[in-house]
This record gives sequence, structure tokens and C-alpha cells, in this order.
Amino acid sequence: MKKDRELKMQNYNISPDRYRELKYFCKQYREKQLQLRSITELSSPGFDSNGRGNKLSDRTGEMALKRMQLERDLEIIQQSAMEAGSEFYPYILSNVVDGIRYEHLDVPMSRRAFFRMKLKFFGILSTKK
Repeated sequence: MKKDRELKMQNYNISPDRYRELKYFCKQYREKQLQLRSITELSSPGFDSNGRGNKLSDRTGEMALKRMQLERDLEIIQQSAMEAGSEFYPYILSNVVDGIRYEHLDVPMSRRAFFRMKLKFFGILSTKK
């Protein structure tokens, strides 16, 4: 299996470290989807040492915040892909999220055009994140 080349992102003012950060942020997409699906539990009020229910549990609030963050992360990736290439965004997502190489995507565009669109995606993602 070929090793992925790092994209040259100077035109978008993205350093190699920032590019890697964005790349691995995208690689967490499926994991974040699974986490989002798994957040379904609700909590009941907590009890103090005397057995009274005056201390409220914040578990539900924490889960709601976690859910909002996961939804936001997924939306940022999806919207960036749509802005980079509206009709080709599924190909961009497959490439950056799942690591499916251009040669295996059957993209109806040239390799050069696809990689320009991918560069644009990372530029947009960088501004949104």
C-alpha cells in the first residue's frame, strides 16, 4: 500500500503541522459518527449522603454538550466538502475520511482537478475549525 503524500498547502497559509491536524481531524469522522449514535442515555438526579435528591446530576447536560460538539465537528467536515465541490463532496469525504485513494474512487474528473478541490477543502476546513 502506498503512503499518502502530504499536500502542499502554502497557497492557503496552512503549515505542515496544521495540515496534519486537519487531516487527522477528518480521519476521526467515522469515530465521531459512532460516538454520536451511542449517546442516548439520560441521567436521573443525584442524591446527597442523606439520601435526599437535592443535588442535581449534570450527566445529561454533559452528554448534551458532547453531542453538540460531535454534531458540530461532523457538520464542519461535511460543509467544507460541499463548499469545495458541491456535486463531488462524497468523493472528497471518501478520500479524506476513509483514505480511499483517487484511483479507487472512480471520480468523474481529472486527478489534478480532484486534488485542487481537495486543497480547497482543506483551506475551507482550516478557516471553519
